[in-house]
Amino acid sequence: MTQTDNATPLPPQPPAAAGELVRSLTHRQTTMIGLGCALGTGLFLGSGSAIGTAGPAVILSYLAGAVLVAVIARVLGAMTIAHPVRGTFGTIAHLYLGPWAGFVVRWLFWAGTTVAIGGEVVAAAIYLRHWWPQAPMALLIAAVAALVLGVNLVSVGSFGFAEFWLSSVKVTAVVVFIAAGLLLVFVGLPHTPATGLGHLTPGGGFLPNGLTSVWTALSVVMFAFVGFETVSISAAETADPARAVRTAMRALVWRLGLFYVLAIGLIVTLVPWRDVAGGDGSVDSSPFVHVFTQVGIPAAASLTNAIVLIAAVSSANAQLYAASRFLHSLGHDRCAPAAVARLSRRGVPVRALVVSAAGIVAAALLAAFEVAGVFDLLVSVAIFSVLLVWLLILASYLVFRRAAPPAAQRDLPVWGGAWTAWAGIAGVLAVASTAAVVPVMARAAWVGSGFTLALLLVYALKVRHVMRRDAPAAPRDPDPQEAPRVH
Repeated sequence: MTQTDNATPLPPQPPAAAGELVRSLTHRQTTMIGLGCALGTGLFLGSGSAIGTAGPAVILSYLAGAVLVAVIARVLGAMTIAHPVRGTFGTIAHLYLGPWAGFVVRWLFWAGTTVAIGGEVVAAAIYLRHWWPQAPMALLIAAVAALVLGVNLVSVGSFGFAEFWLSSVKVTAVVVFIAAGLLLVFVGLPHTPATGLGHLTPGGGFLPNGLTSVWTALSVVMFAFVGFETVSISAAETADPARAVRTAMRALVWRLGLFYVLAIGLIVTLVPWRDVAGGDGSVDSSPFVHVFTQVGIPAAASLTNAIVLIAAVSSANAQLYAASRFLHSLGHDRCAPAAVARLSRRGVPVRALVVSAAGIVAAALLAAFEVAGVFDLLVSVAIFSVLLVWLLILASYLVFRRAAPPAAQRDLPVWGGAWTAWAGIAGVLAVASTAAVVPVMARAAWVGSGFTLALLLVYALKVRHVMRRDAPAAPRDPDPQEAPRVH
């Protein structure tokens, strides 16, 4: 029987075996989960820091970022289709690079994601204060954390259902913004002449800070795309992993690229770039408020606040899902206490969710109450973890390409093969090299390297002797004498 492909969650299904996750996500939900992570608050409030660095040429930075993400996503999708398992790219790194890589990737990803969600929870609390300025910050943080934890605790189906609709609101807002922006730029309104492309060249021209600024801006731009990896994480709970991952990765890459490049392009076209450079992070300074006001949408500031609130909750929801699944995988492979690997009767890793949520609340409180030194260190770990995880994904693919049979690589072929993966590695290293001129990246390099060395030390002294080595076997070519299986 063919499963319908809509937003309605599937009925709860028992795990296929003890300790196994439930496969109940549809491929549309899988796509929206990825968008839910990657379309965060940064886009809606404007990427002022990147614009201030590169000026109108920030469009080129976002275009380069979209291409790099497309390479990583394609490589990751190819391996995930062959291995739709718990722990996804962490487990794949275990298989192809060694147990040490699986340990480091999963702990780095969990730690970095937990910090990132803490930031989203703080952002959501701040947006709620737009309407209730007297509400205690700690109470709002607890309320947002409880909301996303509750959605994830019920079942993976309820999570997929919620994320589908939350992400749909964000996508709709971006589409409306792009349509309204194109109207203002090229057509105009009865009482507002078309802006045209004049704002792209004054104030120093299209490249006011030189060509190197396009590279420097990547230190901000690349992290706007973080979260697309969640598509592969959900493969272990997707009804048809091969179809879901193949469709989701293709749709995700072009949608993210189109949304970010067009939206940022319209921002620097509609408004002089120096007016939005830096920005104060408030809703009133958002380019969305400017555009919605221009086209006559009432209460533009409140509408935009609602959108960024949904964006923050959606990102926190999707990333909590991702963090909990990685912690569950760590517990299953004895890289973390075994208790976090236990599942509820609905197939939900409840303890992994609760532990991840506790870490999120701690990070959120550190950020909200300006414990700057500690929180800045945590952010450095998050930044470093993203880059190292991407590098290890690409490195895993190079081994996968040699070790896996051709049949396992046909579902989602990677154009250019190993050359494309090497180009991706060069791109990630180019982003990391901005540490030479960007202080935040320099701190991330030092703190993140120290954290990674600590993880390797823990692995060598405590974990490698007890860690399960039962990563999934490498895929093999089918035996022509073997009878075909009915799925």
